[in-house]
Amino acid sequence: METRGTTRTSGGQNAPGAGAVIRCAWAGSDPLYQNYHDREWGVPVHDDRVLFEFLTLEGAQAGLSWITILRKREAYRAAFAGFDPEVVARFDENDVAKLLGNPGIVRNRLKVESTITNARAFLKVQEEFGSFTAYQWDFVDGRQVKNAWRSIQEVPASTPQSDALSRDLKRRGFRFVGTTICYAHMQAVGMVNDHTVDCFRWRELNG
Repeated sequence: METRGTTRTSGGQNAPGAGAVIRCAWAGSDPLYQNYHDREWGVPVHDDRVLFEFLTLEGAQAGLSWITILRKREAYRAAFAGFDPEVVARFDENDVAKLLGNPGIVRNRLKVESTITNARAFLKVQEEFGSFTAYQWDFVDGRQVKNAWRSIQEVPASTPQSDALSRDLKRRGFRFVGTTICYAHMQAVGMVNDHTVDCFRWRELNG
């Protein structure tokens, strides 16, 4: 699995020149990728629907590149009811058949069905903890882990926290939630700040 901050190519720190913005190396030169890096990656998320969105997209990415998923993101949003877990949890076999015929998403039955399964498990977590936010952020004691990596080679693919989150999600019936997927998810939703120290976003998020 590809994870942000670990396996991206290193040619993405922007062209040299006065006033050039320094980004994490994985951000590359694709404007979609750079916008995601600049505006979303590593920003703490406390909105349950957005957390469900990233859980879904991270699971869909398994075996694929993240840029592939970013390019399909709007199609996913339309196909999965704006990532409303209450709606997705009610999807049935007819909905699965429609999704498997949708060229805008990854048409893998296991991934499609896991999104529905995960929505149902997500609702149970909300019922138990009051919100998925409260449940998930407890794995980092409610605050962002602020790392200080000097290069992407130093960034881990998983941590003890992602191991624990993965184990607990699996116990609760979630699928496509291995520890590397969970760590990529934690990076995306700002449970950790894994921007490298030379990146302008590392300073902004630690400010």
